[in-house]
Amino acid sequence: MISEKYLRKVILNADIYAICVQHALTTEKQEIMGLLIGQVDEENFVSEISACVILHRSDKQPDRVEISPEQLCTASMHAEQLANKLNRPMRVLGWYHSHPHITVWPSHVDTGTQAMYQTMDPLFVGLIFSVFQSDPRLRSNQVQITCFQAFQGTSELERREVELVIKSSPLQIYNLEGIANLPRILVQEEVDCHDTKDNSTQDELASLHNDAFKTLALVHIVSKVARPLCDDLEERLKTVNTRIKALQSLKWNLQKG
Repeated sequence: MISEKYLRKVILNADIYAICVQHALTTEKQEIMGLLIGQVDEENFVSEISACVILHRSDKQPDRVEISPEQLCTASMHAEQLANKLNRPMRVLGWYHSHPHITVWPSHVDTGTQAMYQTMDPLFVGLIFSVFQSDPRLRSNQVQITCFQAFQGTSELERREVELVIKSSPLQIYNLEGIANLPRILVQEEVDCHDTKDNSTQDELASLHNDAFKTLALVHIVSKVARPLCDDLEERLKTVNTRIKALQSLKWNLQKG
């Protein structure tokens, strides 16, 4: 039974938005997933998402994702560690996944999964990132996002859109660690997927063929994910250093005056 409590607004840290989008853009063949961490104002029904956990996919599917109880438990432990470190309450308050090449709206499976989470936490929220949607007029891939909860309609589960606000804030060390972990998780997924195949029944040519595909996948991760992330972080560092110099100059002028 779904509670009648519903979120009024979700505030999403801009860096978490960037991490989720980058994660969603890593593949256009399967959906990706992760869990969202932050604070919940239960009096005003407002959630603020300030961290996330990128989840390892043991089974890659083009049209659905599954979060195991073990992954949810691990994310809860991470939220507790953040709460102790930041000295403020933090908890797992939502999940995100991608919709490559399809509409941003949640499927019946998505709505059912969301409803299941809401039986455990009425204010649990879902984010969906629609990616690789080409717009011929703009000649570019469009990224769309929806923020939703589920509710029981007259005959079936339906979605309820929640207001989403993206908020800029300084990059925190724990989110920097999350960004750095993305290529490692993707590499581990490829290695696990390759290692689970039974090579004992394959001939040498087939084995070489599979190894070649594995190598291509790893090269793709480095060229399309790891290097752009490094370039982005280097640009951020330059911006921060420029800002530091400007503030030091301002401080010097104030002290001199």
